[in-house]
Amino acid sequence: MEYVFEMEMMVRDYECDIQGIVNNSVYQNYLEHCRHEFLHEVGVNFTQMHDDGVDAVVIKVELNYKFPLMPRDVFVVKLGMHKEGRVRFVFDQAIYRKADDRLILEGQVTGVLTRNGRPIAPTFFDEVFRSKGWTF
Repeated sequence: MEYVFEMEMMVRDYECDIQGIVNNSVYQNYLEHCRHEFLHEVGVNFTQMHDDGVDAVVIKVELNYKFPLMPRDVFVVKLGMHKEGRVRFVFDQAIYRKADDRLILEGQVTGVLTRNGRPIAPTFFDEVFRSKGWTF
């Protein structure tokens, strides 16, 4: 997998459950924050898209938990992206603990763009990726 974006974060105490590890649902927040930062970085403005009648919708999330994070662990969320068919796009994401580069989680988040509730081709991603020299 080719990752084109990454960001560093740290586990906060309140994200952990009674076992002292990050609650499984919190990992989706980490992945979402990374996706939004990536899209902001490449010039995608969700507010403007919505005002233009286009909304991004997550339609499937697949996560493979490998090892838990604990309070104050510093970790890196990595992101790649590819098309799946005509209208779907997939964020390939992984989380690594920074101290030892241990793989914590691998996941894929599949989305579509909609206009008036109907899926449309994500052509603007082609333009964004081409401008960065990446393949989409």
